[in-house]
Amino acid sequence: MNFFKKAKEYLSGVAAEGKRVSWPAKRELWESTLVVISFIFILAATTLVCDKVIEGFLRIVHAGA
Repeated sequence: MNFFKKAKEYLSGVAAEGKRVSWPAKRELWESTLVVISFIFILAATTLVCDKVIEGFLRIVHAGA
C-alpha cells in the first residue's frame, strides 16, 4: 500500500509542477525551431566537408603507398 501512496504523491507533484511551467509564445517557439534547424544544416555541411577532406587525404596516402 505504501507504493500507491508514494505514486500518488509523485503524480500530484508532477501535476503541480506542470502548472508552473511557462510555455513559450508561438513566435518564440518558431524562432527557436529555426535556430535549431539552421544549426543542424551547418553541422551537416561541416561534417560533409571534413569527411571529404579526410577522404581525399586517405586517397593520397593510399595511392602513395
